[in-house]
Amino acid sequence: MAEISDLYDVLVIGSGAAGLTLALELAPKAKVAVLSKQVLKEGSTFYAQGGIAAVFADEDSIDSHVEDTMVAGAGLCDEKAVRFVAERARTAIERLLAYGVGFTTTQGDNGRTLLHLTREGGHSQRRVVHAADATGMAVESTLENKVREQSNIQLFENHVAIDLIREGKTGRCVGAYALDRLAGHVRLFRARKIVLATGGASKVYLYTSNPDSCSGDGIAMAWRAGCRVANMEFCQFHPTCLYHPRAKSFLVTEAVRGEGGRLLLSPGGERFMPRFHKMAELAPRDVVARAIDHEMKRLGLDNVWLDISHQPADFIREHFPTVHAKCLEFGFDMTREPIPVVPAAHYTCGGVMTDLAGRTDIPGLYAIGEVAYTGLHGANRMASNSLLECLVFGAAAAGDILARLDATPLPPSLAPWDESWVTDSDEEVVVSHNWDELRLFMWDYVGIVRTTKRLERAKRRVDLLLGEISEYYGSFKVSNDLLEMRNLAVVADLIVRSAMARKESRGLHYTLDHPELDNSKPPSPTILSPVNAQFAPSIGAE
Repeated sequence: MAEISDLYDVLVIGSGAAGLTLALELAPKAKVAVLSKQVLKEGSTFYAQGGIAAVFADEDSIDSHVEDTMVAGAGLCDEKAVRFVAERARTAIERLLAYGVGFTTTQGDNGRTLLHLTREGGHSQRRVVHAADATGMAVESTLENKVREQSNIQLFENHVAIDLIREGKTGRCVGAYALDRLAGHVRLFRARKIVLATGGASKVYLYTSNPDSCSGDGIAMAWRAGCRVANMEFCQFHPTCLYHPRAKSFLVTEAVRGEGGRLLLSPGGERFMPRFHKMAELAPRDVVARAIDHEMKRLGLDNVWLDISHQPADFIREHFPTVHAKCLEFGFDMTREPIPVVPAAHYTCGGVMTDLAGRTDIPGLYAIGEVAYTGLHGANRMASNSLLECLVFGAAAAGDILARLDATPLPPSLAPWDESWVTDSDEEVVVSHNWDELRLFMWDYVGIVRTTKRLERAKRRVDLLLGEISEYYGSFKVSNDLLEMRNLAVVADLIVRSAMARKESRGLHYTLDHPELDNSKPPSPTILSPVNAQFAPSIGAE
C-alpha cells in the first residue's frame, strides 16, 4: 500500500464511473487520491440498471444518436457537447471491454459474437449496451478491481468532503477538507488538481431511486467556492420505481418498457401512455413521469402498474434477473403479473458548469459526471447517456490534467482543520427535523408539477433552513448528517431559484402557471452565479 500523505498530484472526490475512469487514466503518470463517502462502490453507478448508449449497429449513426439526444433535451442541449460525447461512446465501451466488463452478447447472422443492443426511452434505434439489467454493477465492480491494482492510486473510503480550499494569491483550487467518518476527525488533502465526481442531488427529495450518498455535495462545495451552476431546475423523476413500503423506491429499469412493458391503470386495466405521446411507454422520461403523476392524481391512485408478463418467462428472467429477483422478494412475479410502480427523483440534469475537458470556473478544479453541467442533457436526460457521460468526461478530464500537470506548481502549505472552538452537538434532533422538512417540502412544492405559489413557499422555507443550518454548523463539530444537510439545503435553494427563473414549461420543468414553451426568445440554460456566496476560505501561504 502506498504511504498515506496529504499531498497528491490529483485529488478525486467521488468513486463512481466518472471518478474511477479518470483515476485509471491518470494512474500511470500521476499520484492520485480517491475519496469515497462510504465503501468504494456505494454510489449511483453501482445501482444503475440500464445500459450505456453507443452506436454499434450498421443501421444506426452518430447523427441519429445526436438527434435523439437533442430531441429529448427539449431545445436546451449544447449540440457541440452532444456530438463530443456521441463520437466517443464506442471508444468508451471498448475501454470497458478491455478492462473486462462482461456485457451481454448475442450471436450474429455470421456466427460472430456481438454486443446485445437494447432500446430505451427516447432512442430511435437499438444502441444501448448492457450487462443484463445490472450494467452499473458490472462497470463499477470492474473499475474498482482495476483501481485497487494500481500502486499510484490511494483510496480513502468513508471520507466525506467538507469544503474546497482556494489559494489566496491565484484563486486556484489546491485542496479540500474531508471528515474521516470512522476515525471521527477531519483530514487535509492537498493536490495540484482537484476533481469533483460526487454524483447528483436527488436525495433532496422525499422519494428517490438514488442511494443515500447522493446529497449534492460536489454542487454545494463548488457553489460555495465560487463556481457557476446551470439548469438546476431540471430534476429527472424516473417513471417506474417499485411501489412497496419496504422497497425504498427500488428502480425498475426503463429497459422493461424498452422490451415491451406496458403501463396500466390497474392490473389488467387500461393502458394509458398512448393518450399522452406517440411513442407511448418509450416517450422521454419527463413525459412518462408526468403522465403517471397526472393519472395518479386524477384517479386518486397510490401507484400505476407495469406489465411485461406477455413476454415469455425465460425472456424476462434472462433480461431482467435483478428486477425479477427483487420483485419476488416483495411478493410480485413479473413473469405472471403486473408490478406496482411510482415515479421517484432520479437524476440531476444540471450542475457545476464545465467545458468539454471538465474544467470549471476555478483554476485547478474539474467536475465530471452527474455533478457537472456540460450541455449534454439539456432539459431532460435521455436514457443511458449518463454512464456514458461519466466515461467520456472522465477520460477527457484525465487527458487535460496530464497535459497541464507538469506546468502546475505544488500547492502551498495549508492550515489544518480547526475545531478547537466548537463542541459536540447535543441537539441532533435539529438536523433530523430539518432533514425531514426539507425533503418533504421539496417533494410537495418543487416536484414533477410546479406552480409559482408552491415555489415561493419553498423559497421561504429554504431561506429559514439555510439560516438555521449556518448557525448550527458554526457551533458544533461536523458529522456526516450535518454535512449532507448543509449541502442539501444549498442544492434545494439552487433548484428553487432556477425553477422560479424559468417562466415556461420545458423538459423536466413543468409549471401550471406557464404550461407552454416560451418561444419569444431562443432557449437558453438557467445560469446562477455565486456573486454573494460564502466563498471557501483562501488560506494559502502569503
